[in-house]
Amino acid sequence: MNEFDLKAKEWDQNSMHAERSAFIAKGITEHLPVMQHMRAMEYGAGTGILSFLLKDHFNEIVLIDSSPEMIKVTDEKISASGAANMKTLLFDLEKNDWNTEKFDVIYTQMTLHHIEDINIIFDRFYRLLKRGGYLAVADLCPEDGTFHDQSFKGHYGFDVAELAKILANHHFTEITHSICYTIKRATGNDILKEYPVFLLNAERN
Repeated sequence: MNEFDLKAKEWDQNSMHAERSAFIAKGITEHLPVMQHMRAMEYGAGTGILSFLLKDHFNEIVLIDSSPEMIKVTDEKISASGAANMKTLLFDLEKNDWNTEKFDVIYTQMTLHHIEDINIIFDRFYRLLKRGGYLAVADLCPEDGTFHDQSFKGHYGFDVAELAKILANHHFTEITHSICYTIKRATGNDILKEYPVFLLNAERN
């Protein structure tokens, strides 16, 4: 089991996860022309907190995650809620290509900084989106390495302007970004640190 498998059952008990998702959901619906007929995909969906907040805005949502335990929790929540327009897919899009479906919107929160090669994932997002489709990425601004423990091997946040340039190189346009939430967490010696989270939106040409 990886760290997310181990955390899956308790994930929803952290009130910050729900609060953060609420701000991100608000940003997505305010900045993207979301319409009821659209088909969406959440990448790195975890237990689906964000997608449950957005489920009434889309015709269908496919929730993708590489953690079997996260998917298990999400399936239980979907079954309990009777959300007929939501379905899960256990898949590692970072390691495997998938181009059998197309989406109007792809969104992801707090997943990108775990991805080793973001160019690969942006290329796959581009090909999974319909022409004129939209991408929304919520993730950490640059941080000093204190957000994770010492075993973390991902990105210490992103310079959002540089990330926008990378997206432009992948043929995304109409790129906008703003700070949508700030995570507050006590670190060593009970020092309270703030970690801003950006929401970046882009259109596939």
